[in-house]
Amino acid sequence: MLKVAERAQLALEALPPEERVAFIKKKSHVWSGFKRYLAKMSYGKCWYSESCDPQSFFDVDHFRPKSEARRSKDIAPDDGYPWLAFSWENFRYSAGRSNRLSKDEQTDETVGKGSWFPLCEGSAVACWDQRDINLEQPMLLDPINQADMRLIKVGSVGKIEPSDICVGTNRLRVERSIKSYGLDLPPLTGARLKVMRDVQIMFETLMQTVETANEVPPAADLLPVPSQVDAITAMTMPDSAYSLAARSKLIELGGAHLIASVEEYPAATA
Repeated sequence: MLKVAERAQLALEALPPEERVAFIKKKSHVWSGFKRYLAKMSYGKCWYSESCDPQSFFDVDHFRPKSEARRSKDIAPDDGYPWLAFSWENFRYSAGRSNRLSKDEQTDETVGKGSWFPLCEGSAVACWDQRDINLEQPMLLDPINQADMRLIKVGSVGKIEPSDICVGTNRLRVERSIKSYGLDLPPLTGARLKVMRDVQIMFETLMQTVETANEVPPAADLLPVPSQVDAITAMTMPDSAYSLAARSKLIELGGAHLIASVEEYPAATA
């Protein structure tokens, strides 16, 4: 697939500006060909929402839009980032409701990313002739940027919230990203809440088992403390459904030490 993408990129570079969008549209098989590899990297979960619903349509989203970029409701879209149309580094595995425009069932507001890609106030704007995207400051959080992911947590009612270290402009970025990616749609908040309830029950059961072990030392080695710990830690693994919700709940309960470390992560499978 990399060779196919490279050939498409070379052809794109040779085209005049007015022919680029049409060419990109004809080459959707290029980024579609990466879908199964991107899914493997996230254990089948959407990179934005952690959704793994087998009945959902999944897309290969271009984080920086390939044909047009809408920066503001009041300003016409610009050309976006056509030079990144075939760049695997710009691809994100996305559930349809994070990538495509739809209506929030509760608020009737439009959610979904589409071609929306605002930048922070004062940010440089990359273009075909000046492609340094590192000078940009995107408003939307990027799921492959670890610093961005530290800015969010799951609150007690299952909704995405700014984390304790999220301040200033980053709080606005979190707010805008929640809406653009549809992160607080009712099915998602409900799924997160279920995971958080399960984690709380498992954690409370573990604490009761530990208390029993301390009260009756001779029986301590016979009690299932290790297996209970393993079950809780498994909920925080990246291959587990809504693992951010599990991690957030454990931190709230004072069980951060039970969160899986990178060294414990399972290998991704096809």
